[in-house]
Amino acid sequence: MQRKRYAPGRTGSAARTAVALTLGLGLGIGLTGCSSGTPADDIAVDAKAGPAEPVAPPGRYQTLFEPCGSVPQAALKDMLPGAAALPDPERGKAYRGSAAVTYDTDRRVGCTWKADTPDTSHRLALDIERVVSYDTAVSDDDRAQEVYVRKQLAAGIPLPVTPQPTTPPASPSTGSGDGKGTRPGQTSPGGTPSDKASTNARTTNVTTNAAKATPGNPGTSGAPAGTPTPTVDPTGLEPRVLEGLGEIAYLDDVLSKVGANGHQRVVSVVFRTSNVIVTVSYREQTNGSAETPDSKELQEKARNLARLLAERLEE
Repeated sequence: MQRKRYAPGRTGSAARTAVALTLGLGLGIGLTGCSSGTPADDIAVDAKAGPAEPVAPPGRYQTLFEPCGSVPQAALKDMLPGAAALPDPERGKAYRGSAAVTYDTDRRVGCTWKADTPDTSHRLALDIERVVSYDTAVSDDDRAQEVYVRKQLAAGIPLPVTPQPTTPPASPSTGSGDGKGTRPGQTSPGGTPSDKASTNARTTNVTTNAAKATPGNPGTSGAPAGTPTPTVDPTGLEPRVLEGLGEIAYLDDVLSKVGANGHQRVVSVVFRTSNVIVTVSYREQTNGSAETPDSKELQEKARNLARLLAERLEE
């Protein structure tokens, strides 16, 4: 009996096993390819993400200096003449001053000095505030300007009028070789507004907004009833805006009666540098036998101290 010739190949269970392995391998490759891609939800989230909103710059100052040690002793001797006659322990205490109680010395500090004589009493007070804006769209400097404007309006001192920048009319183009001219209201190449005009416009907007937000704006309705009236002196000693002190400053001078014959004069100098507002308050009170406090003398001393503090901030 003749046997059948053997033909190479797989039959039976071996063939079936090979087919199963081939199908499993193909299915695994397909699943791996699907899982390696980016999910549709992730693609949708990335597509919705837009550019980050610009954040207003922080103020120049992040801390404040110690107030009681910021006034030179020579200035204290000049502003507190009654301290010279005090016994040594009391004189030293008068020159050291008394620090104001604040919850955060990085945000607000202050100090007070005083000295009395039988005829007069002098009091010097210093208040330093660092303004912080919690609105990312409003800078610390702009927020400080709003606080400063409210102080000036409360003192009854008018705000300075800042002229709005004007754009000169565009002249007809004489031709530049490309046949294109400058249309009215269109800035020519290289002709951009100056940084100073832009800054003035921004400061005007901040000042105007702060003035509108001030309740009982004294600049339009007058000081509240029952409060001392600022001194009006035609010799240039009246309450006014000051030049050359910080970024913006004003001086207030209020004279009032104390008792039957006494007088009290309070001179305040307020200025702003970046996001810090400094207030120097200098008061002299006399009884009936003494002369009325001199406005010029008190203003000069208060302004000199304010200049020293402004220089301290620039260090």
